[in-house]
Amino acid sequence: MRRSKTNPWIGIGLDAWRLGFEAGAVIALRTAKIAAGGAAGRAESERMVQEKIDAAAALQMKAMTGGLGSSPASMSARTLSHYRRRVAANRRRLSKI
Repeated sequence: MRRSKTNPWIGIGLDAWRLGFEAGAVIALRTAKIAAGGAAGRAESERMVQEKIDAAAALQMKAMTGGLGSSPASMSARTLSHYRRRVAANRRRLSKI
């Protein structure tokens, strides 16, 4: 999303809202898959945990190498973008059922 140079927090707030909305969809899709059980449910549970670990480690690496920027707004925006890409990929993958 294009950010206003005068107040980037409006766009950041909208991005946070979108992340929450999309994460809710992923939670619902994952819950259905896990509740169905079987090998697919077990694999989804394991994948979910590993993805969370990987996403957190990747974000930490970005933070340590300056990849999030230097201002609170850029750090917030880039953190949201980092997680939104992963959540969107999961929504697309899980919606193909």
